[in-house]
Amino acid sequence: MSQTDTLCINTIRMLAVDAIEKAKSGHPGLPLGAAPIAYVLWTRHLRFTPANPRWPNRDRFVLSAGHGSMLLYALLHLSGYELPLAEIKKFRQWDSLTPGHPERGHDGVEVTTGPLGQGISNAVGLAIGEAHMAARFNREGFPLVDHYTYVLASDGDLMEGVANEACALAGHLGLGKLIVLHDDNRISLAGTTDLSFTEDQAKHYGAYGWHVQTIEDGNDIDAIDAAIEAAKTETGRPSLICVRTIIGFGSPHKQGSFEAHGAPLGPRETEETKKNLGWPLEPVFNVPEEALKVFREAPSRGKQLEGRWSGLLGQYEKAFPEMADEFKRRKADLLPEGWDKGLAEYPAGKAIATRKASEEILQVLGKNIPELIGGTADLNNSVFAWLKGMGDFQKPGEKPAGVQGAVGGEWGYGGRNIHFGVREHAMGSIANGLAAYGGILPFTGTFFVFSDYMRPPIRLAAISHLHVLFIFTHDSIGVGEDGPTHQPIEQLMALRAVPNLTVLRPADANETLAAWKVALQRRNPTVFVFSRQNLPILDTSKYPVAEGVSRGAYVLASGGDNPDIVLIATGSEVSLALRAADELAARKVRARVVSMPSWELFREQGQGYRDAVIPPDLKTRLAIEAGATLGWWRWVGDEGDVIGLDHFGASAPGDVLMEKFGFTVENVVGRALKLLGKE
Repeated sequence: MSQTDTLCINTIRMLAVDAIEKAKSGHPGLPLGAAPIAYVLWTRHLRFTPANPRWPNRDRFVLSAGHGSMLLYALLHLSGYELPLAEIKKFRQWDSLTPGHPERGHDGVEVTTGPLGQGISNAVGLAIGEAHMAARFNREGFPLVDHYTYVLASDGDLMEGVANEACALAGHLGLGKLIVLHDDNRISLAGTTDLSFTEDQAKHYGAYGWHVQTIEDGNDIDAIDAAIEAAKTETGRPSLICVRTIIGFGSPHKQGSFEAHGAPLGPRETEETKKNLGWPLEPVFNVPEEALKVFREAPSRGKQLEGRWSGLLGQYEKAFPEMADEFKRRKADLLPEGWDKGLAEYPAGKAIATRKASEEILQVLGKNIPELIGGTADLNNSVFAWLKGMGDFQKPGEKPAGVQGAVGGEWGYGGRNIHFGVREHAMGSIANGLAAYGGILPFTGTFFVFSDYMRPPIRLAAISHLHVLFIFTHDSIGVGEDGPTHQPIEQLMALRAVPNLTVLRPADANETLAAWKVALQRRNPTVFVFSRQNLPILDTSKYPVAEGVSRGAYVLASGGDNPDIVLIATGSEVSLALRAADELAARKVRARVVSMPSWELFREQGQGYRDAVIPPDLKTRLAIEAGATLGWWRWVGDEGDVIGLDHFGASAPGDVLMEKFGFTVENVVGRALKLLGKE
């Protein structure tokens, strides 16, 4: 290692240490130990341009070990991104560009990382995105999409179940442009990994179908360089490079110890670390010109790379104008013209499950919107979240004989149906990576009760403003015989609690159609909650379904100028509310019926509209929803009531459960009359 190399590596280390020490908070161990890995990757391999951080053909870098964020911030500052030293000095402070864990939206940060395992799983989505876009757009002589996805992962990342799910799928898919660098320091926050994590990672990932290399000295930059080069030539398998590092390297009393993991070194240890590494004690936040010169070669190198690619794009535009237009449109996150062509409202008088209506709608949208890609957790024939005949996303080659369950069409990276297997955790995280990649509109599908498995990626999609479409079916006790393990009770309220997430539970096929239109035109993540059972179709000539869904809630039956009570319902309970209103009318009670498919959309409306739907002076309100009642009091008030479920379900046919648990016209009418004092 040359003196210049050492100087550059120590510059990364000491920027991180000084920032963490000033903040009195952070994780110095990873930057100290993994700086040589990062230095080699960023100066010898990574293709990027600080002047255009969203250049489409850049390599993606994911710091999955997000607690080591100062490593990334040091690299971004040194490499010429819009991250001045003043922001490094504001590490972990209010309104800085250097938050405690990397957050998407800041230049140079591809995905929001922090919860371990999520970043590496997002990276699988990024790699799928690269493979799919390359299959879609590349033509002979025109490698428009051609780059790598690199990950720096910790021991903790590899321990997490979500990472194992995602990496198993990555091996199956043969994602050869995914390269994971494992910071193998064998220390976690609580102690050495020998306490809990002793499997042979080379054999583990080899069994997944990965190409695996090991490096025993994490300071051997030539070995790291050679391993990355070897990984780049392995095109048929993702690569794992296990680099044996020393956490907190250079710290005389804390290196190799869990004490270097999650707390500042402290003033005395910081001083001794600098002395140990031959680093001047002053000035703090020292960036030697010789080191900066090396890192600042990146902007000019990146500009040349982007310039050559832009020239290629110009030639591509002439040779394939329609494909070029699609590429640019997708990268701009714009829906194609005519994206809703062929979508038709459903005639009243029939009944259809909203999961089936969604399936029909999705087939039309899939033909109109080529960026739609996704799949289910082994539930295509139950959730119906698939694009029939539009290809199976698989490792290119001949489809194996005897394969069952393929959707038809292309077998390879151009396929638009991802078979996630029984891997809900990974499915959500991979979808986030696909959305972060750009030019792809991902959807997922599973039973609603398993949204619990997907809560972390749903939350991160909301934090990151990622346009992901999460499809859930079997929305209530209407699931029936499968019993309480498969009957969602608290899930709806749990997801409504997530900021920046739109939750839609439509009442019928026409509300489902409107919900899809709303979700496609918004830019935040959306959760669809669909029924297993058939639901009667609302008459759009009588009800303003399309406008009503887009506003979150609307009036189905006015109850006249002065209604006596408001019945508010969602999903499958809306038709119940309408039937109950008819029965109440026969008893001379005027009931207004409100369908409320989305609390979030309704909250966004002006007070005038909300008051027109639910009059503030009408205090007699009854909500009906086959789920937890928590939260409904916001809409019904202290004088209202809720028919819901604050207990688990049971195993029986769905219609029996609805009756036993009070979702009947008789019970709704009885509870309404009780509120009115007319029992």
